[in-house]
Amino acid sequence: MKFKKRVKIEKGYLDLTPLVNVFFLLLIFFMFTSSFIFQPGIRVDLPKAVTSEVVQQENAVIIVAKDDRIYLDDREISIDELNSKLSMIAKDKTGLLVKADSGASHGRIVQIWDMCRDRGVSQVSIATSR
Repeated sequence: MKFKKRVKIEKGYLDLTPLVNVFFLLLIFFMFTSSFIFQPGIRVDLPKAVTSEVVQQENAVIIVAKDDRIYLDDREISIDELNSKLSMIAKDKTGLLVKADSGASHGRIVQIWDMCRDRGVSQVSIATSR
């Protein structure tokens, strides 16, 4: 008597459900463990300019908000305080960057620029966006 081997080869299939589960668990893990960095600061909508250049040196930053409030290095100051700070900036030979909101009054920006020239600040730049 002759026996035949009945070996049936079944094609296997890969169940993707565990792989998808692991992927989503890793995604959720990385979303919860990642830290998002929020920069606190003053919201300024810079005016647009085509011919602007990148300033490479360290500068003191004056921010003129939409409602004409003045900030020096993220701290609100008055015009009198700004006068004394500009004298120190001129002595240190540090440049000055003016970030003025496009809705700020032109008169306030000119007043700050005039104070800079009066105090002897040699390098004054105005921040723009392209």
